[in-house]
Amino acid sequence: MRGLLVYIPHAVLLPEGFVEPQAQLDPQAFLAALRGQLEAVLLQVADAVNQAPPGSVITHSEEEVRDLLADFRRRAYQAAVQMRLDAAEAASPPSAGPQDR
Repeated sequence: MRGLLVYIPHAVLLPEGFVEPQAQLDPQAFLAALRGQLEAVLLQVADAVNQAPPGSVITHSEEEVRDLLADFRRRAYQAAVQMRLDAAEAASPPSAGPQDR
């Protein structure tokens, strides 16, 4: 039948015994945490392009822009992974401390 969409919960497709992580980073918190850094990087990109001489903008700005964006990409990914780990830690039950007997 054409155009028919069937919803199959992705949990059905997981191997038996696999526990899917439930904790996720909050996208709005992630955005808020990196907004200032992103704006700073974009201002640096604009400055690099503006500082390049006419007629050779790419030659004189491409490498600097590439490096600026690569560094931001690395920092953004590290922050995202850390925020997800933090969310998982916050969601997990506290471990039992030493028991007095």
